[in-house]
Amino acid sequence: MGSSTSGELKTVLVTGGTDGLGRATAILLASEGYRVFAAGRNSQKRAGLEQFAEEHKLPLETLDLDVTNDESAERAAAEIERRASGVDVLVNNAGIAIAGVMEEISLDDLRKQFETNFFGAVRMAKRVLPDMRERRRGRIINMSSIAGKVSNPLMGPYSSSKHALEAMSDAMRLELASFGIRVVIIEPGFIPTNINRAGAELSSRYIGNAGTSPYARVYFGFLKTWQERVSAAKATPEDCARVILQAIRAESPKARYRVTRDAKVMMGLRWLLPDRQFDGLLLRTMGLHDGAAAPDSERIQAQIKEMIRSL
Repeated sequence: MGSSTSGELKTVLVTGGTDGLGRATAILLASEGYRVFAAGRNSQKRAGLEQFAEEHKLPLETLDLDVTNDESAERAAAEIERRASGVDVLVNNAGIAIAGVMEEISLDDLRKQFETNFFGAVRMAKRVLPDMRERRRGRIINMSSIAGKVSNPLMGPYSSSKHALEAMSDAMRLELASFGIRVVIIEPGFIPTNINRAGAELSSRYIGNAGTSPYARVYFGFLKTWQERVSAAKATPEDCARVILQAIRAESPKARYRVTRDAKVMMGLRWLLPDRQFDGLLLRTMGLHDGAAAPDSERIQAQIKEMIRSL
């Protein structure tokens, strides 16, 4: 592995490790010599990844894990302790995205959003930290998002879960510093993965009714901007995986690593502009600013339906 930490940090658990960013990370780390446990709920995806690892002779195994369930988390961690010496690096990557305006989002969906993105990460960290503290080494990589710093319309549920993850990570980084354990936040911008398709399904009740919602114009502006973002996206899951590898290898890792160009640009604007000006920029981008011509309701409904079909 060629790093100052390679002799210490050997065994990695990647949650949500059988698809998207997690899968790319698991494969890259295994190819660099780490012993990787890629965990996920989908048995077909686990089998596919295991076959890939076998064909490429990678030190990669998969585990069944639901990060929202205490018993599942305990079984997965115990299995790693049985097969290896314990978890040296935890990559908290498992996540979901639910989109909808805050007035319309159900509390059950909001809880579901937090249970995976926030409580799931806390649950896994709590399980592996006692052993890390005893050995006085370890690393926790929490997969956040630029959405944890900048929230757009409809992204309130997702952004709030990532904002909570950021705050928790900041506290944990300070709490664990004297134990030799480093906590790192990864902040990607938009990267096309299956989480986006899954998010469309999880959000279908809100987006499907967007045409008749009082917020139809907001939904329209968001979906239009989202389509443009998808079309312009150039970053890949492998790009993010390389940043995670960098964060694991670094002797003194940064607190935060931003991955994509749009994440760096957006955070630069967020830092430079006062709130009112930044809000105005986002509203103009989505055609929601004062004076913007509003399409009639029938046209909005038709265009939203067309956009939904292209998601």
